[in-house]
Amino acid sequence: MQAKGKILWTDLTVENAEEIKDFYGSVIGWTFSEQPLDDYVDYNVHNTLEAGDECIAGICHKKGSNANIPAQWLNYVIVKNLSESLENCQKLGGKTIDGPRKMGKDMFAVIQDPAGAYLALMEATETAI
Repeated sequence: MQAKGKILWTDLTVENAEEIKDFYGSVIGWTFSEQPLDDYVDYNVHNTLEAGDECIAGICHKKGSNANIPAQWLNYVIVKNLSESLENCQKLGGKTIDGPRKMGKDMFAVIQDPAGAYLALMEATETAI
């Protein structure tokens, strides 16, 4: 099981994922692999600048189930109980922007804190990303 409270993953969800992928490939030197979906592909970001080939993030298309996700680098954090965390978010002046919904076998939601920043919360499971 993944550690609760830990940043687990980072995604960038944008209208022009292929163009932005190429931008970061040129600017940083990242490489990419395709993540096939129903009628398009998203991209896994690989850090091949150091020894190894670590998959470190994703660049996704802002369409379908991802249409409401903001265009920014979005961190995913593991929480013990997603429903409880969303309830606390609302009570403390935050908003649920997307979800809760499934990602594979896991449940997640995107929140906005009272300062306007976004974060994705993923319920802790044995399979979390």
